[in-house]
Amino acid sequence: MKILVIGSGGREHALVWKISQSSLVKKIYCAPGNGGIAKQAECVDIKSEDIDGLKKFALRERIDLTVVGPEVALVKGIVDEFEKAGLKIFGPNKKASQLEGSKVFSKELMRKYQIPTAEFKVFEDSKEAISYIKSKEMPLVVKADGLAAGKGVIVCKTQGETVDAVKKIMEDKIFGDAGKKVIIEECLEGEEASILAFTDGEHIKLLPTSQDHKRIYDDDKGPNTGGMGAYSPAPIVTENLLPIIEKNIIKRTIDGLKKEGIVYKGIIYAGLMIKEGEIKMLEFNVRFGDPETQAILPRMGSDIIQPIMATIDGNLDDVDCQWKKESCVCVVLASGGYPGNYQKGKTINGLDKLGDLKDSVVFHAGTKKMEDGYIIVTDGGRVLGVSALGMDIKEAIDNVYDAVNYISFENMCYRKDIGKKALL
Repeated sequence: MKILVIGSGGREHALVWKISQSSLVKKIYCAPGNGGIAKQAECVDIKSEDIDGLKKFALRERIDLTVVGPEVALVKGIVDEFEKAGLKIFGPNKKASQLEGSKVFSKELMRKYQIPTAEFKVFEDSKEAISYIKSKEMPLVVKADGLAAGKGVIVCKTQGETVDAVKKIMEDKIFGDAGKKVIIEECLEGEEASILAFTDGEHIKLLPTSQDHKRIYDDDKGPNTGGMGAYSPAPIVTENLLPIIEKNIIKRTIDGLKKEGIVYKGIIYAGLMIKEGEIKMLEFNVRFGDPETQAILPRMGSDIIQPIMATIDGNLDDVDCQWKKESCVCVVLASGGYPGNYQKGKTINGLDKLGDLKDSVVFHAGTKKMEDGYIIVTDGGRVLGVSALGMDIKEAIDNVYDAVNYISFENMCYRKDIGKKALL
């Protein structure tokens, strides 16, 4: 098979890495890819949102399967366009992708089909939103309706912070058109966890549990980011909770969409808040998580192409996915200043020294290969994701930070506490 992976981040590198292990695959392309992906796939200079350009490339190269990484392409309808052209593509169509593309759509679907979530109200006018805030108890959460690169959720402890968040989103338009509508909801307490699942619109196959670390600094302090690390499994999701999550959240959502005339095929990602065994939905994503994927795929013991194809073809129930017993931890190495302003072009040292480390792998995110091919430089906020396996979370933590110590670049920053919640 000839495979096209769309995207340029750590998630896409993890997908290329896992797909390259399949005996079914002869050639992998990645558009646009990055400095690390170039070792396992031929990188193609087409942006992930250039749906027409990607479609023309897939037709010209007779691509057998396209796997979409980023949410923007899905929300823009890349699946619909590829399917019209007779191309096989993995991911939900445009209507189904509203589940992530519009938090208002998602929350209203949850309310309609009794999927447990925080109490909320939707606003299109900032003055009405501010008036509502003054009648509520703190803390509150303000969410931009549309896509905001994982940064459109602001947790506010005081009334002043909440008002300020609404003004920034709706009046200052810090997230552009994504902030035309906002959701104001109660702030849920507990511990977060992520559940990803393959679904063909009927059947569901859960992936191992994981937990992301959104805040930039240790102890979950500082602003939200796209994710500073993840680990799998997440002990907060006990064995007895899994069937409840599958039935009351994933299945209820898939069935609810079907009642709305929408068949969901692809990966569905449920961000959960868990407290004393009670589960509530935070939000849905319509693709593999980043950096959760970098903590989950190293644990996959079977071929990833088989469940992907079965999802597209509607026979997911016929496929078994096998998972290793080992735990995995991924630590993101970021550019100094991220998630604010940061510099690019810093030489990355030590990547060549990691080859001898057992059970560790480096996934490139914001990197670029220089013309000589030997030097890799930083080219984004989140630069690398270092993942390591271990017999348990503690061993995986030890292994991953051993690997991190080999790598350096100017102003490199990372969290020192990834996975520690699992040890408490």
